[in-house]
Amino acid sequence: MQSFDDALTRLWPSGDQKIPGLRAGMIASAGEVFDRHGIDTPLLVAHVMAQISHECGAGRDVVENLNYTAARMMQVWPSRFRTLESAAPYAHNPPALAAKVYNGRMGNAPGSADGWNFRGRGAVQTTGRDGYARLAKATGLDLVRRPDLVNDPRHFLACGVADFIACGCLPYAKADDITGVTRRLNGGTIGLSQRKAWLATWKAALGQGPVVVVASPPLAPELPEPEPEPAQAPATARPSLVRNFIAALAAAFRRS
Repeated sequence: MQSFDDALTRLWPSGDQKIPGLRAGMIASAGEVFDRHGIDTPLLVAHVMAQISHECGAGRDVVENLNYTAARMMQVWPSRFRTLESAAPYAHNPPALAAKVYNGRMGNAPGSADGWNFRGRGAVQTTGRDGYARLAKATGLDLVRRPDLVNDPRHFLACGVADFIACGCLPYAKADDITGVTRRLNGGTIGLSQRKAWLATWKAALGQGPVVVVASPPLAPELPEPEPEPAQAPATARPSLVRNFIAALAAAFRRS
């Protein structure tokens, strides 16, 4: 049996650098998160984690960096900044740049702080008021009022997987179609070669056996509790391999 926690710890060596306890929080929530969404094979876990690993830089890029030079802005947003003079007022001014490039779209109101408040964050760089609202509905977390919750170690993986599912990635992951997965999640194929490399790495790390998740508590101080999530209906589906393993492990400890 291959261990998710061993793979995550090894493949994200700097994963706790920006968010203390991030990896432990992901490991603690993985069993429940994967089970809830039917991510129950090494192939599916590898596809999910390949996308997350690329989008957040294996835990190193968990908040969008909008601190650009004028020249770099012209490269990233050529239609918005055609000259150095037009870009200069936004150079090294992330809140102003966020308002310039993000307000008036993705649900962000013109003339507001939405562009900055709802800049890219989390496992898959959720962006825009509409994006946070969709994720809030999927997870039950109050992400519109508290967008930083996507970077809470307790919710980081849950938010990333919920976005993966909401974007329609799962059928493409089941078909082992990384280009299809990337198009659904990213809207294009930006970083496809790096995503392919991550997928190969995760496939090798998880192997062909069942994915074992060993839960451990988050190490980071917890953020204030969000409002209670809606009650979930009792599960009627057959327990996944993850839950079977955890139950067997608990029984073994009781007999010892």
